[in-house]
Amino acid sequence: MTTRAIVRGVGHYLPERIVPNAEFEKTIETSDEWIRSRSGIERRHFVAEGQTTSQIASLAAKAALADAGFAADDIDLIIVATSTPDLTFPSVATMVQAELGMTKGFAFDVQAVCAGFVFALANANALILSGQAKRALVIGAETFSRLMDWNDRSTCVLFGDGAGALVLEAGEGAGTNADRGVLATDLNSDGRHKSILYVDGGTSTGTTGHLRMEGKEVFRHAVEKLAETAHAALDKLGMTGDDVDWIVPHQANIRIIQGTAKRMNVPMERVVVTVQDHGNTSAASIPLALSVGKARGQIKEGDLVVTEAIGGGLAWGSVVLRW
Repeated sequence: MTTRAIVRGVGHYLPERIVPNAEFEKTIETSDEWIRSRSGIERRHFVAEGQTTSQIASLAAKAALADAGFAADDIDLIIVATSTPDLTFPSVATMVQAELGMTKGFAFDVQAVCAGFVFALANANALILSGQAKRALVIGAETFSRLMDWNDRSTCVLFGDGAGALVLEAGEGAGTNADRGVLATDLNSDGRHKSILYVDGGTSTGTTGHLRMEGKEVFRHAVEKLAETAHAALDKLGMTGDDVDWIVPHQANIRIIQGTAKRMNVPMERVVVTVQDHGNTSAASIPLALSVGKARGQIKEGDLVVTEAIGGGLAWGSVVLRW
């Protein structure tokens, strides 16, 4: 028998404030049509004053635990993927641990920007397979509205806030592609591309900073690398796009999503798309889309799901799992 990290529950949280594209027309030179045509985004959610990443992460975690039928002390491990922590330290994950009342196990953050959830999921899978943990909460949570330059129309209209969470549990499989759980992962990074997507703040400046992006360059890398990493993970299983029930991609831009699906020979009818409602929520986008996809009745037990994402670093990767 083979140990597998099996999805037992999923949940998400979106802040109450909904910001339609039209709201940006009041402050910068843009329009609803301009934003939709270039990104597919129609609206996004922003956190309230004083609402933190750890708070929204905890709400998503509670929803996932309820979906799984687990209590906090059933969990051994929490990994939070985020680029917008409450504080430099301690980690958001330990704050979530405290909020949940979890008194055992261990918790830490992963920072791979928009690819963060894929990296966190791969790490949780490895820790479960190694026996370090039996049950894990894997969370993506971001408050990107705190990093925006509201005078930069090329970036400030693209991002939103939110959180999503998955509960994984060690289970037994036959060691075949028919097993439920994580089946393959593929992780990559290339630090030479730092300048095309970064935040110009941190300990070197003593400021939080703002997000800076060369959109055309990011787009070019994204379409190429997302398809490559998805194929690399599927190749490990001897599978192709024809075997995939659902692609659940990072929700950054509808044109990137469409381009990646085309390269994988997967029709858009088999792609979970939430970018129109959430914008780019960075590390939160994939778990948000997984939760929404399940709630819509799209993702069902036994479905083969491919997740893939790319973010600053550049960092990119994919996970193939059977729901």
